[in-house]
Amino acid sequence: MQNMPNLVIKIGGLQLFAETTAENPETVKKVLEQLPVEATAQRWGQEIYFLVPFGIAEEHGRQECEPGEVGFWVGGPGIAVFFGKTPVSTSDKPKAYSPCNFFARLSGKLDKQALNAVKDGEKIVLSKEK
Repeated sequence: MQNMPNLVIKIGGLQLFAETTAENPETVKKVLEQLPVEATAQRWGQEIYFLVPFGIAEEHGRQECEPGEVGFWVGGPGIAVFFGKTPVSTSDKPKAYSPCNFFARLSGKLDKQALNAVKDGEKIVLSKEK
């Protein structure tokens, strides 16, 4: 099996790494074609999302996810990093507002404290790891 491409997410002074997953291969392909993307971070509970200038159709969309998953929000369109409860969560797990195509997962230990420090309006850049 080939290695999945790695992504870098920079938000202000925070740098995160993520690995693409096989759940939504068309979404992975389309996101990778658009990189790098620069936007403005927005918070929604323990979710950081940013709107993007391209759309992707729903592939294998779902709302429930695990902390550390990265999804393409079809309704935005946008990309969201989930790390804890959101306003629509029904448990301690993250839940998207509407179905997302989950396409990546943060690498390493999830630093919720650093993610919680991200503020609305911070610059966010999503790119391929060099």
